[in-house]
Amino acid sequence: MNVGAYVIDVRDGRIGQVMGREGGYVQLRPPGGGREWDCPPEAVGEAQAGEVLRERVRELNRQAQARPR
Repeated sequence: MNVGAYVIDVRDGRIGQVMGREGGYVQLRPPGGGREWDCPPEAVGEAQAGEVLRERVRELNRQAQARPR
């Protein structure tokens, strides 16, 4: 798994972008940014393009709703 790739944390279904490795864990960040989390390599699965797109749209919607009007 390459840095920048989108994967799924099979423990809870979250989509994350691979940011690197630290202490035996894969560091993941939500699409669109946010707080990174550590995931054991055996719990990383392949994310389908549709899953990644869906999560990115959710993040854009959250950002749009948070903007002052």
